[in-house]
Amino acid sequence: MPIFNAFDSKSRTSDLMGGVTAAIVSLPLALAFGVASGAGAQAGIYGALLVGLFAALFGGTRTLISEPTGPMTVVTTAVIASFTATHPDKGLAMAFTVVMLAGLVQIILGALKFGRYITLMPYSVISGFMSGIGVLLIILQLPNLVGVAGISGGAVGVIEALPTLIGNIKWQELVLALSALALMQIVPKLIKMRLPPQLLALVFCTLASVLLLDIEDVRRIGEINIGLPSLIIPTFTYGELTHMLISAVMLGALGCIDSLITAVIADRLTRVEHNSNKELIGQGLGNIASGLCGGLPGAGSTMGTVVNIQAGASSALSGVVRVLTLLIVFSLAAGIVEYIPMAVLAAIAFKVGLNILDWAFVKRAHQLSRSAAMTMYVVMVLTVFVDLIVAVGVGMFIANLITIDRLSQLQERNINAINDSGEASDMRPNEKRMLDAINEKSNTLLLSLSGPMIFGVAKTLQRESIAVKSAETLVLDLCRVPYMDSTTGLAIENVLLDAKDCGCNVYLVVPRKYSWEANFIDHHSDLPIFHSRADALSSLAASLGIEVDELNAKAASGAAVGKTTSGSASL
Repeated sequence: MPIFNAFDSKSRTSDLMGGVTAAIVSLPLALAFGVASGAGAQAGIYGALLVGLFAALFGGTRTLISEPTGPMTVVTTAVIASFTATHPDKGLAMAFTVVMLAGLVQIILGALKFGRYITLMPYSVISGFMSGIGVLLIILQLPNLVGVAGISGGAVGVIEALPTLIGNIKWQELVLALSALALMQIVPKLIKMRLPPQLLALVFCTLASVLLLDIEDVRRIGEINIGLPSLIIPTFTYGELTHMLISAVMLGALGCIDSLITAVIADRLTRVEHNSNKELIGQGLGNIASGLCGGLPGAGSTMGTVVNIQAGASSALSGVVRVLTLLIVFSLAAGIVEYIPMAVLAAIAFKVGLNILDWAFVKRAHQLSRSAAMTMYVVMVLTVFVDLIVAVGVGMFIANLITIDRLSQLQERNINAINDSGEASDMRPNEKRMLDAINEKSNTLLLSLSGPMIFGVAKTLQRESIAVKSAETLVLDLCRVPYMDSTTGLAIENVLLDAKDCGCNVYLVVPRKYSWEANFIDHHSDLPIFHSRADALSSLAASLGIEVDELNAKAASGAAVGKTTSGSASL
């Protein structure tokens, strides 16, 4: 399938419109995220250009728009702050090296075809993580919103500095920020469909600041040089290498999740399925190129992608057009961009933080599941106040622990120790007759397992081994177990060992079609093995001198007499 619809003039026109529209949306965000990260507006511009270009050319989603996003900017801000604090001379180069490494991580994940596994994360964790990033982005904008510079220490540092911020408010900048927020909020829906509120706020508030206020009284972006970027040589420090790799994995994984979630949204809108692994490779190439040129990392942007599709885009040409449009605008308007107030950019980033918050899930999480709500809030708090990796790790641990516990409780119901056929609801009539007849001559326990057996049920199996010790014969039925993990396998082997130690005769019933069956048979080849419960009971009955055919004949005769009696009574 071609990347561009080169021979379809209608599609080509729609791609042009989509690219130009997406560029209008990207322009204020690139500047805002560049300033918010601490690397400068220029870094946001290079990120928007390079990530967008490489992801469009080499990615696996034809209409995806890639650029610096709120979540990626929050992580990058922490990375830049960390390395510049410990290495003032080369910390920024180390941070951009982390961006390159993050791109390499994404390429490796795509090459190993991990694309379909990336988004296999509980929604409570994703929601808490994204909402935490939204809160982080909001908190980090507070100094610029009120016109105070020099606040460091991340979210905790800003919160501790709140008295300082309140006491040193620059009212001109706060009014500009509040005006920008209000304008973005009250823009009519009809206008939003044609012009992004962020761009309107950027233009009108910048004009107001130039016309109504002294230029020196308001902090502004200042002069930026939009030319060929200087290449960043990858910079490593042995003492910080582990920190750099961990940060790169975190940034790369976040970019994967962000991009693939957006790709799924694009699939729903276009009804065209994306290639996850190819998309990761395209995103990785874009982030490597951006890091080399001193640009911010990026990922699939939901806002830009939706706008692009709504404008009619159907191929990656729209992404290339967006990059060319931004390049032209930034080249021609570099002299105007320097007058944009920092407070207005902070307001735009603040609004993005509000939009990232998963309000819908926050409102109803406690109604859906208390455990899901707890997981979400834990992840959110850890994201804001501790560390992003810790937040995701703890969230995944809690979510998986809860899931395993619930699955184990459900699976415990599928472990049945049967002494009397009356206790079994899933046995066929002939099997019940044989088990009753067998129990008249030998104390027999039928231990029946069904469904996937995960390690959470091992404790239940251990309890059942107590009943095995009092039986003369054990029939272990595993015929309906499609999956068995190593922990459960060892627990079952302990049951068999206990049975053997007590002198109990063991009959094994195993399936023919599952992967674990062959190894299990080889390991227990000394035991009589059957592939159906009826065959195992028949063999056991025969060993006890019970005529199975005679037993079935009597049952059939009794059933026929019962029918005749019933018919006579009705007459």
